[in-house]
Amino acid sequence: MNIERIHSNSLVESSLPDGSKVIVDQARERVFALNATAGAAWEACSKPTTLSHITESMKSTIGSAVTEEVAEQAVLQLQEQNLVLTSEPLSQNGRRQFLMGLGVVALPLVVSLTMGAQKAHATCARSVCTAVAS
Repeated sequence: MNIERIHSNSLVESSLPDGSKVIVDQARERVFALNATAGAAWEACSKPTTLSHITESMKSTIGSAVTEEVAEQAVLQLQEQNLVLTSEPLSQNGRRQFLMGLGVVALPLVVSLTMGAQKAHATCARSVCTAVAS
């Protein structure tokens, strides 16, 4: 199975010190927040690759406790948000077993907001900060 990022000039990526990422898709007007686990999977997909290579790359980035199941769940979440393409469908069964087997590695997490929703949250956060500071 081959896995690769979508090809789009509308994606703008920012990396944070903890390994998490923010990806803005200007064409779809969406903002994606990836935790460090999902961010490591995103980085591993910078060129066409396989699940086993993603797993190895994630291990070197975030630790040896990464399993192929963790990598697969990260890729699945990226695929659900149309950020990566796969040559064949990923298995969605076994999520319960995957969750039960987690120990040291953080669950991959990809959160998506529309740009309008993100702006509304940012505005709300600024008003709360202003109200508290007054």
